[in-house]
Amino acid sequence: MRIIAGEFRGRTLTSVGKGDAGAHLRPTTDRVRESLFNVLHHTGALRDARILDLFAGTGALGLEALSRGGQQVTFVDDGRVSTGLIRKNIELCRAADRCTLVRRDALKLPVNADAAYDLVFLDPPYGKNLGQKALQVALDGGWIADDALIVWEENTPMPVPAGFELESSRKYGDTHITLMWRLANDATAASDQ
Repeated sequence: MRIIAGEFRGRTLTSVGKGDAGAHLRPTTDRVRESLFNVLHHTGALRDARILDLFAGTGALGLEALSRGGQQVTFVDDGRVSTGLIRKNIELCRAADRCTLVRRDALKLPVNADAAYDLVFLDPPYGKNLGQKALQVALDGGWIADDALIVWEENTPMPVPAGFELESSRKYGDTHITLMWRLANDATAASDQ
């Protein structure tokens, strides 16, 4: 596992091998990350983005986004193994000044006291319906900015909830990635009428 492009290009991240089933670690492969970030580059969502990485695992998605022009990233994960890997990977990239690690269940986020995030990675354990719940918690807590891009990774295509608009949906092997824009509050109100 490595950073593919940008400021940290070529840095090898701490590996978990094939993953850690007990810790629900299933790192996004380099090939899928490369394809995903090619798509993200064309959306314009990376430049100067405040990034929220929910169910962060190893932190590879957030660090790749930071490497490619993101401003700051907050990683959220409650696993002991995961948070240890994220800390090591932040250190390997020498990015501690632009990273925050919140050791907490993504379903129990407090109200956000800071600015909302422009780019959100949502990579829950597959098939447990945790993505929908975490997305709602993040919305209710003020973590997601109007017009934010959500990158949702699951084992099946995800339905786009009310208040969001589909950007695209892609399949890479057994991984489905759904990209969707959060509609601004006034656009959501107009679509509800």
